[in-house]
Amino acid sequence: MRVVLQRTERAAVRVEGEVVGAIGGGVLVLLGVLQGDGPEDVDRLATKVAQFRIFSDAEGRMNRSMLDLLGAGEEVGALVVSQFTLAADGRKGRRPSFDRAAAPEVAEPLYQRFCRALRDQGLPVETGVFGASMAIEIVNDGPATFVLDHPWE
Repeated sequence: MRVVLQRTERAAVRVEGEVVGAIGGGVLVLLGVLQGDGPEDVDRLATKVAQFRIFSDAEGRMNRSMLDLLGAGEEVGALVVSQFTLAADGRKGRRPSFDRAAAPEVAEPLYQRFCRALRDQGLPVETGVFGASMAIEIVNDGPATFVLDHPWE
C-alpha cells in the first residue's frame, strides 16, 4: 500500500461537480492499493496514519497526531480518496505502468476497510467515490506532505 498524506487546513473532493466529501483541518489521504496487499496491511497503515505525529505542539514541533488532537477536543478529520495511480512505475519508457495496482474488485474492499479502521479509532472520515473521476481541492497546511509505504520501505 502507498499513502500520500497531506496535512490540511481544508480539503474537498467533487464528483461531477458535486461535493461528496469535505473536511476542515486534518489530513487528505490518497490511498493506493497494490497487488499483494491484504487486510492486515490496511489495519497497520490506518493505525500508522491515525497516530502519525504531523501536527504542531505548543513549541511548534510536529509532535501530535490526529488522535492527540481529538483527545484535546480539537476538530480534525480525514478525507480518504482512492488513487490507483500511486502504484505507477515510471522506470521504463515515458508512460507509467500500473501493473502493481490491485484489481478494483480487490482494492475497493481494502479501501473501505481502511476508512472503517480510521473510524473505529474515533476519527471523522469523509471519502471520495471509489473508481470515479474526482476533482480534489486542498489547502495544504505547511505545506506538509508525507509518503507512507507498507510494507515499510
